[in-house]
Amino acid sequence: MTFKLLAVSAALIGMAVTGAAIPGLCDEAARATPVVTADAAPIQVAAASQQSAPDFAGINTWFNSKPLSLTELRGKVVLVDFWTYGCVNCVNTLPHVTELYAKYRDKGLVVVGVHTPEFPFERSASNVQAALKRHGITYPVAQDNDSRTWSAYRNQYWPAQYIIDQSGKIVFQHAGEGSYDEIDRTVAKLLNASS
Repeated sequence: MTFKLLAVSAALIGMAVTGAAIPGLCDEAARATPVVTADAAPIQVAAASQQSAPDFAGINTWFNSKPLSLTELRGKVVLVDFWTYGCVNCVNTLPHVTELYAKYRDKGLVVVGVHTPEFPFERSASNVQAALKRHGITYPVAQDNDSRTWSAYRNQYWPAQYIIDQSGKIVFQHAGEGSYDEIDRTVAKLLNASS
């Protein structure tokens, strides 16, 4: 190993350990939000604006459902969960999403997973189907291979959850793992408001 290669390797390891970004190579680091501690509030940018939720766009394949639209889901509470099966953080949230679905589906909650691939191998419908089976996912999942729904929501992170109220407005948004109790309370409050 040459001295130059050793120095570059040491620098890269140092950056990885400290969380530093390589300018020009890791441009998404400049756009990322700061790290949120466990006691900090989740990202809720849409909650204040009550913006209308965009409909599902450019969906290649639907699993566990016929094609859905937010127009036909009006009157229901909808949790849109952006994920991909190759993302560890996404996989860590799946038990909570499936538990929420089991708890509230008979009370008016519709969960729609939006599988937006990060890597080429995640574009395969058979790989997504295998992941659904592996994780016991029975709620509808839209395969967003061209990231059109992702873009419509202006989403930037895996995983990300959006809660849409009965009138089609985004009332809660969270990126990353955690805030499971707050998501549960938000869904419960919306469902109780309509019953």
